[in-house]
Amino acid sequence: MAENTNAPATRQRFRLSGGTELSFISAGEASKPAVLLLHGTPNSSRMFRDVVPALTQVAYVIAPDLPGCGESDVLPAVSFTAIGQAISELLDQLAIGPRFIYLHDWGTPVGLQIAMQAPEMVLGLIVQNANAHRTGWGPGWAATQAYWSQPNAENEAAATAHLTLEGTRDTYISGIPSDVAERIPVEHWEEDWRVMNLPGRLDTQRALIADYANYAARFDAIANYLERWQPQALMVWGRHDVYFDLAEVLSWMRALPRMEAHVLDAGHLLLETHATAAVALMLDFIRHTQGKQSAKS
Repeated sequence: MAENTNAPATRQRFRLSGGTELSFISAGEASKPAVLLLHGTPNSSRMFRDVVPALTQVAYVIAPDLPGCGESDVLPAVSFTAIGQAISELLDQLAIGPRFIYLHDWGTPVGLQIAMQAPEMVLGLIVQNANAHRTGWGPGWAATQAYWSQPNAENEAAATAHLTLEGTRDTYISGIPSDVAERIPVEHWEEDWRVMNLPGRLDTQRALIADYANYAARFDAIANYLERWQPQALMVWGRHDVYFDLAEVLSWMRALPRMEAHVLDAGHLLLETHATAAVALMLDFIRHTQGKQSAKS
C-alpha cells in the first residue's frame, strides 16, 4: 500500500538565543531520518512547496526561512556563520539526529558549515546549483570579486546592482529557454521582491554578498571535508544557471566520485519547473541510502 504523499506541513516560529525569531516548516514523522532543506536568495522555504509533501514518505522535513528571508527575523549581525549557528540551534531544539542536507545557492555555506560541524550525522548531501569551488564563478562574478578585493563604495554599488525587481526576476528566468521560463508565474519573483523590501532585508543581502568572500576562503577546508568523509551525494543541477558555471558540476563529481549526478533542462531555481523530476530522484536517493545504512547495521 502506498504511503500518504500529502502529509501536512506546519509552520512554526522558534526564538533564537539572541532574541530574534526563526520561521520554519516541518512535516512528516520525527522518527524518520531528517531532510534539512536550505534555500538561496532571494527565496524562502516557499521554494520547497512542491517537494515537501512527497518527501514525508521517507523523511522528517525541516525547511527554515533563513534569517532575513521569508518570515524569519533579520539577525543583528549578518554572516553565513551566524546563519549557520541559527540553523544549528534550531536543529538542536528539534533534537534532529542523522540528516540529509539540501544545498542550494546561499544555503550552501550554511549547509556545509552544519555538515562539517557534525560529519558523522550527515546521511547524504543533495546538491542543487550549489557552489563550493572556484570553478563555479563565471564572468558574472567579476564585479563581486572586485568588491571583495577593494570594498569601496563604487565596487559595492556594482556588486549589489542586481538587488532590484529586475534582478530578482532574472534569478528565476535568466538564461533559460523561453518555453521553460513561461512555466514560472510572475507572482513568484514579485513576492520575493516584496519581502526583500521589508526592513533590514536588503541590508542582509548586501552583507551576505560581502561575506561570501569569507565562505570562499573556506573552499580548501570544504575540499578536505569532502575528501575525508565522502558523504553520499545526489546532484540535481539546472544546466542553464547563469550564476554558477557548469564547470562546477565536474568539480563536485571529482570531489565525490560516487555522486549520482543529473543535469536537467532548468535554470538556477530548478524546483520552479522541475520539482516532479527532482523529488523522484530525491526519494530514490534517500531510500537507496537508507537501505545501504540498514545493510551496514
